[in-house]
Amino acid sequence: MALRQLIPFLLSVIILGCKPNSKSGLIALNSRIDTVKNRIALDRNVLKYVKYDSNSIALTHATVFDGKGNPAKEDQTIIVKNGYFEAIGQNSEIDIPEKATVIDLRGKTVIPGIVGVHNHLHIPRFPFVGEIASKLYLASGVTTIQTCGAASPQQEIDLSKKIEQGQVIGPNIVTSGPYFTGNGGNLNMIIPESDQQIRDTIRYWAKKGVRWFKVYRNTSPKDLETIVDEAHKQGAKVTGHLCSITFEQAVKIGIDGIEHGLNSASDFRNNKTFGICDGSREYMDQLEINSNEVKALQSLMIDNDVFLTSTLSIFEASVPERAFADERTLAIMSPMQISEYTDRRKNFDSMDSKDGVREKRLKRIMQFERQFYEMGGTLTAGVDAGRHVLPGFGDQRNFELLKEAGFTNQEALKVMTTNGAKVLSNRNIGSIVVGKKADFVVIDGQIENSIRNVALVFKDGYGYDPKLILEDIKGKFVIDQ
Repeated sequence: MALRQLIPFLLSVIILGCKPNSKSGLIALNSRIDTVKNRIALDRNVLKYVKYDSNSIALTHATVFDGKGNPAKEDQTIIVKNGYFEAIGQNSEIDIPEKATVIDLRGKTVIPGIVGVHNHLHIPRFPFVGEIASKLYLASGVTTIQTCGAASPQQEIDLSKKIEQGQVIGPNIVTSGPYFTGNGGNLNMIIPESDQQIRDTIRYWAKKGVRWFKVYRNTSPKDLETIVDEAHKQGAKVTGHLCSITFEQAVKIGIDGIEHGLNSASDFRNNKTFGICDGSREYMDQLEINSNEVKALQSLMIDNDVFLTSTLSIFEASVPERAFADERTLAIMSPMQISEYTDRRKNFDSMDSKDGVREKRLKRIMQFERQFYEMGGTLTAGVDAGRHVLPGFGDQRNFELLKEAGFTNQEALKVMTTNGAKVLSNRNIGSIVVGKKADFVVIDGQIENSIRNVALVFKDGYGYDPKLILEDIKGKFVIDQ
């Protein structure tokens, strides 16, 4: 077994063997984490974005959300040793290691690094925008992404390896295989001709390290059965943007996750044909979200441990009353992207009247997700970048929209951090806990005021300056070739 695969196990052994800190009674590591793993050294072109690279860092007087759904704790000190959390607790009760770099975080908030699980490295018409997108993700506080379907799988794999080796800047990337769809679906996706083709495709990409496959709107139930069966044999998971297949059918087939919430649920369509993406969508305007039939469907998902991914920011981009790009977004977008945004905005503004239909649908999608969470479902989040919703920026907007949907600060953060780590089966990230990787974000001020005020982003214990990253990519997302 490779060393990196042993690390989570070794850390758990160390943590279980820890004794209380003699001064505070808090859990701390007796065995230094640097005896388990040395951090990957960063190339010069990555280090230029790093403000803090010390192996020993003490962050003092911070307000801390641990990402596990707990309220914030005030006046906390966090000790980071060689890229891992070594001690966390009340400022007066934590010893500062000798020669540690001390960062005073008075007036600042610390949250776990965001784990985005619908975070593409492509956008419509551009099959790979990974170089710029990866910088945007990291500068926004997104330290791990699952790409949820790849238009260019090999380029994703190559970029992921370069980031892992410290050669280029970006979040940790959990890669995806190519999309599967069905007859009538997108021609740039795989439309299976046989079960064997499906199995061969999954085996090919699984050998390259891919552990996620996504089915799209026109996938047939029969093909989904084969996809799920083979993916699970290869130790991979399957998620889907559904239409031809209902949520109920997908859950019973064995899918692991479902994307976009209520917006992709065809269970409630009138005149729907089995296995076909058809039927009317009156349900989006008429369905009672707290009805027994909706709760029964959500209970089925929960009982079968099927997660649901929220992508509120991209749906909001289609709501005329809300589809506005802020100044920081316009600063990053290329002239071509700005022109397209301006045209869309003119079209919205020229409408004779705004009936609020899509606004009401957004509210119903929010209600569906809130109810799923309250019932005990695993809700995750991702940006699904497109239009004027940029990688990373859209993840931050998701937090604001989850708050609008009724989630508390700590609940919204749990959705975007710990729950993401859970569905990725990565216990080493997602929360601020002794022994886990030091992937976290420093917000300037209180998170209630703005999650957008990112002061620092720590990944593997390296503290990146988001302003330097964003300055480097002004006007570059995305340039038409």
